[in-house]
Amino acid sequence: MSQQSDKVNQGRRDFLGTAAGVSAASVAPGLILHKLAQAAGPRQEPVSDQHRWGLLIDTSKCADGCSACVEACDHENGLNLQSEPLGDDPEKWDNQRAIWIRKVKLQDNVSGHVSNLPLMCQHCEHPPCVDVCPTGASFKRADGIVMVDRHTCIGCRYCMMACPYKARSFIHEQVEQKLTRAPRGKGCVESCTLCMHRLDAGDISTACADACAAEGHHAILFGDLKDDNGPLRKALSQQPSHQLREDLALNTGVRYAGI
Repeated sequence: MSQQSDKVNQGRRDFLGTAAGVSAASVAPGLILHKLAQAAGPRQEPVSDQHRWGLLIDTSKCADGCSACVEACDHENGLNLQSEPLGDDPEKWDNQRAIWIRKVKLQDNVSGHVSNLPLMCQHCEHPPCVDVCPTGASFKRADGIVMVDRHTCIGCRYCMMACPYKARSFIHEQVEQKLTRAPRGKGCVESCTLCMHRLDAGDISTACADACAAEGHHAILFGDLKDDNGPLRKALSQQPSHQLREDLALNTGVRYAGI
């Protein structure tokens, strides 16, 4: 091999070595970020019954016409990515599109007093949706969060009929866009998860509570019902609260004050 060829080959080796170094420098940050994402990602230990997560909603602070909690839930779980099927009837779509929180009004028949409140899955201790599910897709975690396993849900909708709060939605159309943290699919039932993905990553908050606080209302408080010294238990001890449909004795994880 000629001396000129040796120089060319060495030059190629130097170039490839430099290129490999550049590639490594480019890829390494991604690898580090991936490791960090894993560290802050799904929990590594089993869910414990030492906690029971829930909400206190103060209807006296819930503003009429405010939809901050609904919009925050939609963005957090990708429900804002839903699009009306082409040629579909708008009224039909309005009735069928998935909603995890809806604002409702309750009126006292005697006094006429009207209360505004967000209504979502109540995360019952004895959830009727779990009782009627034929496949076990509807289940309650050890920490009290009621969920749906989309892999075993067959779309029978028994749980929707059993829920006294009408808190579950059925996905009628193909889901074109969805978030990794909140996978969704046609033919499945879904509902509020108390932002379980946040909780499992160590963030003790929900999108609805954060949005309500950002608006200055502070009508929604999230916390641990089993923590005697936690903000939720302290708030519950300082004011009377009620369950919706207390007659059903479901021991809901969501409580309401001011009704």
